[in-house]
Amino acid sequence: MAVEAAVIRCAAMLAAAMTIAAVPASAQTNAANPDQTKVDCNDASNAAGADCAKDGSDTKGGSGASQPGAVFLPALIVDLFPNPVALPAPVPTPLPPEPATPPANNQAGPPPSGPIVSPTDLIAVQPPRAVVGDFVPDEVLVTVDGDAGAVQQIAASFGLEVRSQRQSRLLGTTLVRFGIPDGRPVGVVLAQLAADGRTQRREPNHVYSLQQAASIVNYAFDRIALDAKQASGENVRIAVIDTGIDDSNPALSGVIAGQFDAMPDVPIEKRDHGTSVDGLIAGVGALEGMAPGARIYHARAFEGGKSTRDVILSALDWAAEQDVRIINMSFVGPKNDLLGVACRNARALGIVLVAAAGNNGPKAPYGYPAAFDGVIAVTATDARDGLMPQANRGAYVFISAPGVEMVAPSGAGSDVVTGTSFAAAIVTGAIANLIHAAPDRTADEIEKALAATAKDLGPKGRDNDFGFGLLDIKAAESAKE
Repeated sequence: MAVEAAVIRCAAMLAAAMTIAAVPASAQTNAANPDQTKVDCNDASNAAGADCAKDGSDTKGGSGASQPGAVFLPALIVDLFPNPVALPAPVPTPLPPEPATPPANNQAGPPPSGPIVSPTDLIAVQPPRAVVGDFVPDEVLVTVDGDAGAVQQIAASFGLEVRSQRQSRLLGTTLVRFGIPDGRPVGVVLAQLAADGRTQRREPNHVYSLQQAASIVNYAFDRIALDAKQASGENVRIAVIDTGIDDSNPALSGVIAGQFDAMPDVPIEKRDHGTSVDGLIAGVGALEGMAPGARIYHARAFEGGKSTRDVILSALDWAAEQDVRIINMSFVGPKNDLLGVACRNARALGIVLVAAAGNNGPKAPYGYPAAFDGVIAVTATDARDGLMPQANRGAYVFISAPGVEMVAPSGAGSDVVTGTSFAAAIVTGAIANLIHAAPDRTADEIEKALAATAKDLGPKGRDNDFGFGLLDIKAAESAKE
């Protein structure tokens, strides 16, 4: 009967282990289906109405739901069983030898009594366990069928110390953290404890780590050949025309040098798009942008993904007055002569103009201001340099940059974003690095360097999909003027 009971108990433990193993440690996905990706189509749509709105794409994905409250926490190890206040060491009670196996009815036998067995003389009823993974080297976790007295008796019998014990609601029993003061291997102690029928489950005290790292290195750094450790846009002045922002987001701490509201009579409801763009350009902390140290002058000119030409012109005027070197325009609309003149005159002042090519699809008309002469029109690629399917096409597309499924700060904390708006932000941040390294470089020289050094992705030479190709900031920095 004892052998039969042991077999039954072993099978039960195996089934329980298999059940636990079937539960995934975390639910992570890298699905590349653009329909399930957050696209900035509506948040930065053109004033005349974006075609992509017809196919259901928007900044919040197919369901319209974002991921509120997502935060990145330090990669700390959480001690779920903290040490209790130090108590006097328990006085061992003489214990008799413990039977090799528990009674056949699976019930614990009578409490042991008699002489204490030296830990070095303990006989293990199981071979020492091979422990896989990181674990605390001098502790074991044990569920005990019994009260505090039984816990103390087990500790005394096996030469252990009680470091913590509590009644677990989910485990339905007493969970004890035993310390191993004499240096025995964890696997040996687990095998020895199997001889006591009151110890129901015996496990190492494994170590787990949070999977949100303390800092997130955006894949864009690698794709555009920008060393994240060396990246800097220190003191480069950049204007961003976009939605309102959440300037309390830690990623924007100390980043915003000035703000202007070009539509003060319209309440601010959406802050995600502008926060993401600013963060990708010059974010700090866990979500570091392409050009940390840059000074952003942010003009709010959009609400509900929409704006008007006079509002945008007002924002452009303000930006030009701030003596900025770059203006980021992550929005698209129809051709308008007034906007064209404003862009041409801004370029004449030596300002580099960067704009989103658009997310309205391959058959969409040209997007402006990106299609104006003198404006760097940016399309979006993914982590494998594939073109975003929703991107506009045309001879006006100048350069490609990462803009698909990137982690960025948002009004809710952080989010995964996709769109040419965010690719434009990557290019803006990269150009800030060029200006930081060589402040005397002109807008014309920067544009020529980007075109000459881009990594060709499509048909040879400039094409309507990728423009000159993928941005290579390292090559552009060393290009001859």
